[in-house]
Amino acid sequence: MWNQIYDPLNNPVLSTLVAALPVAVLLGALAFFHVKAHWAALLGVLTAQLVAIFAFGMPAAASISAGVLGAASGLFPIGWIILNVIFLYQLTERKGYFEVLKDSIAGVSDDRRLQLLLVAFCFGAFFEGAGGFGTPVAVTGAILIGLGFAPLAASGLSLIANTAPVAFGALGAPLIALAAVTGLDLFQLSAMVGRQLPFFSVLVPFWLLIAFCGWRGMLQIWPAVLIAGASFAVPQYLISNYHGPWLVDVGSSVISMACLSLFLKFWKPREIWTSVTGKQSDNQPAGSPGTTHTRHPLEVQLRAWLPWFILSIVVVAWGIPEWKKMLDGWSSPKFQWPSLHLLVTKVPPVVSGPKPEPAVFTLNWLSATGSGILTAALVSGLVMGYGVLDILKVYWDTIKLTRNSLLTIAAMLAIGYTTRYAGLDSTLGLAFAHTGVLYPFFGALLGWLGVALTGSDTASNVLFGGLQKTTAEQLGLSPILMSAANSSGGVMGKMIDAQSIVVASTATRWYGHEGDILRYVFWHSIALACLVGVLVVLQVYVAPFSGMVVH
Repeated sequence: MWNQIYDPLNNPVLSTLVAALPVAVLLGALAFFHVKAHWAALLGVLTAQLVAIFAFGMPAAASISAGVLGAASGLFPIGWIILNVIFLYQLTERKGYFEVLKDSIAGVSDDRRLQLLLVAFCFGAFFEGAGGFGTPVAVTGAILIGLGFAPLAASGLSLIANTAPVAFGALGAPLIALAAVTGLDLFQLSAMVGRQLPFFSVLVPFWLLIAFCGWRGMLQIWPAVLIAGASFAVPQYLISNYHGPWLVDVGSSVISMACLSLFLKFWKPREIWTSVTGKQSDNQPAGSPGTTHTRHPLEVQLRAWLPWFILSIVVVAWGIPEWKKMLDGWSSPKFQWPSLHLLVTKVPPVVSGPKPEPAVFTLNWLSATGSGILTAALVSGLVMGYGVLDILKVYWDTIKLTRNSLLTIAAMLAIGYTTRYAGLDSTLGLAFAHTGVLYPFFGALLGWLGVALTGSDTASNVLFGGLQKTTAEQLGLSPILMSAANSSGGVMGKMIDAQSIVVASTATRWYGHEGDILRYVFWHSIALACLVGVLVVLQVYVAPFSGMVVH
């Protein structure tokens, strides 16, 4: 048994700086030294192991075991999702149906700005709500590349768009986990997050378009942007406050897609942007050869959309708790991880009392979202006319295509699990908790840090939810508000976590450019996270925002 130590150097500043080294090495190697992602991740793993063992005093066997558990968790379920989404994409592309899908989306509007809004924000939010864990970025990144967007734009813009829906992703998984670790009421947490994120559901589409085409390009289509954001934000507030967290994203995204598509039947921008770079100088006049697209027969369009309809239905079904429970009952072996399970103890002030940390790997191979995606891909392959041997060949080609990405994700999660079990992340979290009257602002940034470290709003809530509740009670703040702020602030960290960046680079086939993607989204992530922090400060100290707090 080993108790975590949160100030091993007897100097909070030095301990915090040392705890940040693994993340600094990883992000620095990616962003500044242009190291390939899998090598940068392996450097991060090595740094995390050295810091955990020699600075924080974690037993070597436990530290190495935590890293191996993280690698296994990276491959399953996260890598499993990416592999099978890319497999489905490969199947549709080789049959020519992805080209038809591209033309079908272009049929809604030739304008690249409106295509981006429909695909990255509306369609991506649906997959976030249904599956989460990298699914939306993989799908929207692949579609945007098919539409002709540049790899950097397709990757970065998919990441920016996949923010506001994240707290309610995977049928409410992040908030369900937050309620479990804090003991707070799930419906109150859902309502509180639903009084924070709708502001950003309106803001993010505008932010997305400004990042792509600048202020002038955005202002030309602002009515459509407002329709997309508002028709998502209003249902997001209503469903989260009067139903619960489960169907917030699915319901809001469907309403947003319907409203935007209907609006575009009656409204067109004065200038059609055909540029995939977002630069006005690259545009061509409407109706020029660069903006034409094939009008496929309705039957062909339905065939092209069928694999994605199947994917949507299967992913939603796989997210239903009753269905998951039934599949887990058939086969879901659990393994208590050697040299780690219940051998590491969290201690105050991170938790109220000593708490041994479980380390269990669940091989829920039937109920995993990736298995649902594989099922959808196999059914779609047969429907599209593939033979069994052809399907196996495409799958093998997909494995070869994604092998470096899978290695990178495994290494990324190895870093996250090592820092979690060694207590490095708690040391970083305590630094935020010591900010006193400014804690409401930094509490939201703590959620951002958690997602940036772990790659998951769910994991961030598990990691820092208890700390948020305890600190809020000590400072006389609402524990419901600050726990919700952890999840709301966390969504803005989603675009810079290494896992999501690797998913984006894989989906867009822009391997080796993860550092470019990170630089593209980094300041967007920080700025939006700070805005969440400002909103939380207003909800604590300033009327009428303080009247929004759930008690």
